Amino acid sequence: MDIITPFQFSLVYNAFSFTFATMAAATAFLWLSRSQVAPAYRTALTISGLVTAIAAYHYLRIFESWNEAYSFEDGLIATTGIAFNDAYRYVDWLLTVPLLLIELVLVMRLSPEQTSSKAVRLGSAAALMIVLGYPGEISTDIPTRALWGTLSSIPFVYIVWELFRGLGDSIEQQPVAARGLIRRARLLTFASWGFYPIVYMAPFAGLTGASATTVIQLGYTIADIVAKAGVGVLIYMISVRKSQVEAHGPVAYAE
Repeated sequence: MDIITPFQFSLVYNAFSFTFATMAAATAFLWLSRSQVAPAYRTALTISGLVTAIAAYHYLRIFESWNEAYSFEDGLIATTGIAFNDAYRYVDWLLTVPLLLIELVLVMRLSPEQTSSKAVRLGSAAALMIVLGYPGEISTDIPTRALWGTLSSIPFVYIVWELFRGLGDSIEQQPVAARGLIRRARLLTFASWGFYPIVYMAPFAGLTGASATTVIQLGYTIADIVAKAGVGVLIYMISVRKSQVEAHGPVAYAE
């Protein structure tokens, strides 16, 4: 197995540190912004902030685990004998991925029946996707990784179908001024989630050892920033836009 280089260690180290700060800042912004939107949308902002708060906590733990796994000696990075605990990432996803879909459903303010149905279906599919992906993530051989990755893709495909077909009709029921933002939030969710399986398949491209570890950690980290903090800001913008429309009536907004 390749030995991780000081550059690779620092790259991942700084990425974890940056992401922790980003998630913490996003949490403060989303929770402090609740007063700027109508009461109907405050739950969506609360959940969005909860997503980034959970992510901030787990990135702190991931950051600490990364430091514990390696030491700097004589200009080289050496392992300490303490394994890097990447399970923190999957625990985070098991909590946050269903909530990401639920916040998108809540901000659309559908009927109680539609909200409950879509939240349960999408949340359950998201949790199943994460559970099925974990055995492959910790596997050391390609066939096992491929098997669980394929199984995990089944609920992922269902989620994509729901986002573009199941929620498609519901988007048309939204205020005209907010439709563009909702479509962007949906597209950004899909784009960021689509990046995860690409990173998951890094070992299939022949990457091994330290190279594979670096690519996987950086790839997942970038996707997390976009999917959680990025979508969270869009949820805030949608909430503000819809609150303004409901308070003052339709106005001309730039899409």
